[in-house]
Amino acid sequence: MMRFERCRMLFGEEDFAKLQRAKILILGVGGVGSYALDCLYRSGITHITILDYDTYDETNQNRQIGSEAVGRHKTQRLTELYPGITAIHQKMDLAWVESFDFDPYDLIIDAADTSRVKIETAKKVYKKLIMSLGSAKRYDSSKIEVASIWKSHGDALGRKIRNELKKARFNRNFTVVFSPEQDQCAEKGSCVAVTGAFGLTLCSEAIKKIINGPL
Repeated sequence: MMRFERCRMLFGEEDFAKLQRAKILILGVGGVGSYALDCLYRSGITHITILDYDTYDETNQNRQIGSEAVGRHKTQRLTELYPGITAIHQKMDLAWVESFDFDPYDLIIDAADTSRVKIETAKKVYKKLIMSLGSAKRYDSSKIEVASIWKSHGDALGRKIRNELKKARFNRNFTVVFSPEQDQCAEKGSCVAVTGAFGLTLCSEAIKKIINGPL
């Protein structure tokens, strides 16, 4: 069987062709973004760009694909693990959001950590955005939900983003993946059962948007 034969069986030729044409940008390839990347790549999407600036350290090894390569740039290692993807080694800050050209991409998956970057990215590309909210401090993947940012609940990062968007008089919709599970620790403890599931859910939402969209 061909590599993606099982995907073709599931999606059908026309929808699988949509997946292969789609151009997706993933912001941040840590515990959430790396699993979104893996899922998209294995689903037959061939035009994937990842953007990150970090290097792996030992504490990443509980949840991040590629993290055995301690000390190496995440973008560099993931291009080895997923041949054919495009990597941009770039720090995400407000200046970057302002100047970056998002137009070539059909979908933006935001798995970044910085709230201000997430807020400004949402203002700029909300029409094609799927955003991850907080996945740390949780271990129950059954609590994960998908909703509009305005219907998300029980998540401190989501609350902050909503408040800041309201202050800016921004009322547009975009999709978020979140969990209302109560924090299970005070610090940023994490479990791949949740961070990975966030990434897979982002991938699922991307696939649905591609198949049901105009591509």
